[in-house]
Amino acid sequence: MKSKTTSCPACGAPVEFHNPGSLVVVCEYCQSAVARGDKDPEDFGKVADLVETDSPIRQGTSGKFRDSHFTVAGRVQYKHPAGGVWDEWYLAFPGNRWGWLAEAQGKFYLTLERPLKSSQAPDFDSLEVGSRITIRDKEFAVAEKGTATALGAEGEIPWLFRPGAEHKFADLQGPNNAFATLDFGEDAIKLYLGVELTLDKLQLDHHDWHAPVTATVVPGKLLNCPQCGGQIELLAPDKSECVTCANCASLLDATEGKLRYLQTLKEKDVHVSIPLGTEGTFGASKYTVIGFMERYTMYEGRAYPWSEYLLYNSDLGFRWLVESDRHWTFVESVSASDVKSTFSSAVKYGGQKYRLFDKGTAFVRHVLGEFYWKVQIGETVQTADYIAPPHMLSVEKSFTTKSEEINYSHATYMTPEQVENAFGLKSGSLPKAWGVGPCQHAPDVGVAIFMLWPVFLFIIFVTHLMFSRPGSTSGSSAGVMFFAMVVVSLFPVGVIMYQRNFEVRRWADSDYSPYATDD
Repeated sequence: MKSKTTSCPACGAPVEFHNPGSLVVVCEYCQSAVARGDKDPEDFGKVADLVETDSPIRQGTSGKFRDSHFTVAGRVQYKHPAGGVWDEWYLAFPGNRWGWLAEAQGKFYLTLERPLKSSQAPDFDSLEVGSRITIRDKEFAVAEKGTATALGAEGEIPWLFRPGAEHKFADLQGPNNAFATLDFGEDAIKLYLGVELTLDKLQLDHHDWHAPVTATVVPGKLLNCPQCGGQIELLAPDKSECVTCANCASLLDATEGKLRYLQTLKEKDVHVSIPLGTEGTFGASKYTVIGFMERYTMYEGRAYPWSEYLLYNSDLGFRWLVESDRHWTFVESVSASDVKSTFSSAVKYGGQKYRLFDKGTAFVRHVLGEFYWKVQIGETVQTADYIAPPHMLSVEKSFTTKSEEINYSHATYMTPEQVENAFGLKSGSLPKAWGVGPCQHAPDVGVAIFMLWPVFLFIIFVTHLMFSRPGSTSGSSAGVMFFAMVVVSLFPVGVIMYQRNFEVRRWADSDYSPYATDD
C-alpha cells in the first residue's frame, strides 16, 4: 500500500497518509486535523484531547472479520447529546474499503457505507423513535436519533472530519442483530449498514501494543474523589461514565480518565439488599453488582418506588436485577426490531403476546456505584410495561434537547430464594414477596385434575344409570348422584376460583386490568 507524506500546515512536521482512502490525518506533533487538498494540505483546526475510555481497541491493531483482514487506522470521539462520549474506529480493509466500528456502553457495531436511494432517504425531523422504516428492502426500527459533536480524533479518518462539527444521526436496529446508521449531512444522507457484534468476532491481534489477545477483562481502577480525597474503585472503568463516592455522597463524572465532581447527593437512608461488588451467577455467566438505583413513579399523589441493581460481565456487558415489593426480575436488553408495536395495549415479542400492565413516567430518586451513562437525580423516562407471566417486556423512551432514544428490555421473574442462590446469600436473607407480582408465576396445579374431572362425573352418571334400570331393586337416587357430582367438582372448581383470584390480585394495581368493573 503506497503512502503519501506531506507537511502539517500548522506546525510543519511530517504527516503521513498510509491509506489512499483516508481524507484526514491527525498530526502527532500539534494535534491538528490535516486534510488532503488538491495541491496543498488544509488545516481543519486542532482536535480536542481524547477522553480515556480504556477501550480494548487501539490504533494500529489488526484483525479479521469474515475472512477479510483489516487494520485500525484511526478514530473519532463523539460527545453524545445526553452527555458522555463514544468512540468510532475506522477499519482499513483491502481494496480501499473502510469499516466504521462504533463502541458504546460495552457494545460494538460494525458498519460499511452503502448506497441509499433518494426515495428511501427519510427526513430527520419526521423520524420517530420506535417507528419502522424500510432500508434496502429490510425493515428497521428507529432506536435513537440526535445531534452528536465530533471532539477528539487520532490517526487516519476516511471522511472530512472537522473538530467541533455537529452531526445529525439516526441509529436503526433490524432482525438478527442487523444495525444501521443514517448520517444526515448538509449535502446528502449517508447509510452505514452492518451488524451488532461481540469483540471476539473481530479476531483482534494485540501484539503491537503488548496486550493479551483475549484481554476483554479490564481490571478495576483506583481513583480518588476530587471532593473528599477518598479512594474509589471503578469495577468497570472502560464502560462507566459516572460513579458515586461512598464517603461524601458526591456524584462524579468518570469519562475523562479522572473523576470530576458533578453534584452532591442528598443524604438518604437507602436499603441495599445486595452490596456493591457482590458476584452472582445467572445461567452459566457470572456478573458483578456495580450500581444501585432507586426509581419511582407517581400515581394520584403517591410515590411507588422500586430498586434496580446494575450487573456487569466484561464479555456480555450489562444486565439489571430489579426488585419491586420484594418481587425480583432479571432483565436483559432486546433489539427494538424484535418488538412489534409500541406504547399500545399489547405488543408481540418472540412470537408471544404481552399485555399492557402499566405506563407512566419514572423518576430517578437515588444512585450508588457506577453507571454506563451520566445518570442524574430527577432524570425521567416514559415507561410502559407489558406482561406475559413469568415474563415482562418494558419500554423506556427518553428525550433531551438534541436527542430521542427508545430502549426495550425483557425480564424474567425470580423468587427471593433464586436470587439468594444466585449470589450465594444465606437462606432467608431476602424478605418474602408481598402479594402477587406483575409477572409472577401463576400457580401450577397441573392439567391432570381437569382431565380427570369429567371422567369422574361420567363414572358417577353411568353408575347412576346402571343402578336405576327398570326392575332394579336397589340403586342410587338422583339426589345422591347430584351430591356425588358436587363433591367431585368442589376441588377443581375451587382451583379455578383460586386461579382467577390470583389473576385479579395480579392486576389489582393496574389501570388496564381485564378484571376491572365499571364501579
